[in-house]
Parts: sequence; structure tokens; C-alpha cells
Amino acid sequence: MGPDLINGIPAHVLLVHAVVVLVPLTALSLVLCAIWPSVMRRFGLALPALALVSLISVPLTTHAGEWLERHVDSNALVRKHTDLGDELLPWAIALFLAAAAVWWAYRRATHRTPAAVESTSGTVATPLRVTAALLSLAIGVGAGVQVYRIGDSGAKAAWHDGYSTTALPDHG
Repeated sequence: MGPDLINGIPAHVLLVHAVVVLVPLTALSLVLCAIWPSVMRRFGLALPALALVSLISVPLTTHAGEWLERHVDSNALVRKHTDLGDELLPWAIALFLAAAAVWWAYRRATHRTPAAVESTSGTVATPLRVTAALLSLAIGVGAGVQVYRIGDSGAKAAWHDGYSTTALPDHG
């Protein structure tokens, strides 16, 4: 499905950075665009495009993580990280669908009433905007929390016995 190694390094270790940046960035962008039509006007097609790239990055990273899981010692921390990682795809799908819906609703409203593009409040009907904003906020917070949980469990799995709380003497 995707690369397992990149220049001899497990791809998961590199790809995870894309997910850690793109998913929260998409969530924040979605919330801002859903709340303020003026922000949506500036984003345009970039919002669903960003959400699509975020969505694509999740299964690529998960696949690379599954490869890595088969090449490290299994323990409870690794299994927890793997289980949490498997739960991110539905959030990424929800981000993409919400971003596409917000973009489509904005585009549809502005094509019906071109004068509304100049307005910052009348572009999309208020009940629809409030609903979109609340739904986007719920999805965005959920996705962000899940990324945090996955990252925290991954850091614990990777570093639980790989460092000392006290500095080591110089080996120079």
C-alpha cells in the first residue's frame, strides 16, 4: 500500500509527522471555515484538498506502522498504540466529509447569491452555519484528541526504556 522503509528508516517514523501536522491543521481549518465565511472564501478548494491529503496520510502511516509492529518486540504499550492508531481513520474520513460539505455549502450559497460573497454573515443560512460549526468543532476536537492519544502512546512505546531520567556521563 505504501513504503515500509524510506532510505533505510522505517517509513512509519517519518510518515507519522505528516499525520501529526495535517490532521490537527485540517481540524482547525475546518472549524474556522465553518464559523467564518470570510475564512472559507479565502480557503476555497484548499479546505477539502487539505482534508483529502490528511485522509490519505492516515492509512499510509497506519500501513507503515503495521509493518514496523512486525519488526519490534511486542508489548502492551505497542499494542495500545496500534489499537489507538487504527481508530484514527474514521476521524480522518469525518474531517474530509465535513470539509467537503462546508466547502460545497459555501460554494452553493455564493453561486445562488453572488452579492453574498461580500457579506461575512449572510453567505450561508445561520442555522446551517451553526450546525456546521458545531459538527466541525466536534469532529475537529475528536480528531485532535485522537492524534494526541496515539502520539502519546507511541512515544511511551518507543521511549519507555530508551532513556535515563539522569544524565549519562560523557563517553567522549
